[in-house]
Amino acid sequence: MFNFSIQDIIIYVIILLTAFPVHEFAHGWVADQFGFDSPLLHGRLTLNPLAHLDPIGSLMMIIAGFGWAKPVPINPYALQRQSRAAPMLVSLAGPMSNLLMAILASAPFRLGLVSIHDINQSTSAILPNLSLFLFLFIEINLLLMLFNLIPLFPLDGEKVLAYFLPPAGLQVLDSIRPYSSMILLVIILILPRIGIDVIGKVLQPALFFLVRILIGI
Repeated sequence: MFNFSIQDIIIYVIILLTAFPVHEFAHGWVADQFGFDSPLLHGRLTLNPLAHLDPIGSLMMIIAGFGWAKPVPINPYALQRQSRAAPMLVSLAGPMSNLLMAILASAPFRLGLVSIHDINQSTSAILPNLSLFLFLFIEINLLLMLFNLIPLFPLDGEKVLAYFLPPAGLQVLDSIRPYSSMILLVIILILPRIGIDVIGKVLQPALFFLVRILIGI
C-alpha cells in the first residue's frame, strides 16, 4: 500500500489547495480575456479551492501524490470564433501556471535560503521542513505541467498541438480523440503492470532536467 508520512500528506494537501486551483483559474482567466464567460458563470473564475477540487482527484493527490481537479468548462469552438489561437492559449495557461509556481518556489534554493541537502532533515515529527516542501512543490508542479502537455484528449496538450498541426494532422488528431481517454488509461494503469512505463520513460528525463535547471543542481 501507500507508504507516506504525515509530513508527505501535509505537503500534498498544501499543493492540492494551491497548485490545482491556480491551474484551473489560469484556464478560466485566459478564456475570460477572450470574452468567453462560461468559467465566470460556473463560479470557476476564483482561487477558492472548493470551486475547483474533484473529490476523487483530491483523494488520489493526498494518498498517491498525483491527482486532478475539475476541468473548467471551455468550448473550444466558441473560443475559436474570437481567435484561432484562443483554444491553444487557454489550454496552455494551466500548464504554464504550474511552471510559474515551480519557478517561484525555486527562488529560495537559488538565493541560498534553503538547500537541497536539507530535504531529508526532519525538524518536526509532523511538520515538513521548508526544503522538503519546496522541493516537492517544484517537482509536482513540473510533473503536472508535463503530464498535462501530453497531446491526448482531455489533456491540455491536445489543444496546444492542434494549433500547430496542418489540416492533415488535425484529421489524424480528430480520429484519435474518441479513443484518447482509453489510450491514457492503458498507458497509465495497464502498461506499467506488465513492465512498460511509457509515462516514466517520457516524462522523468524532462522532469529531472527541469528540476536541476530550476534549483541549480
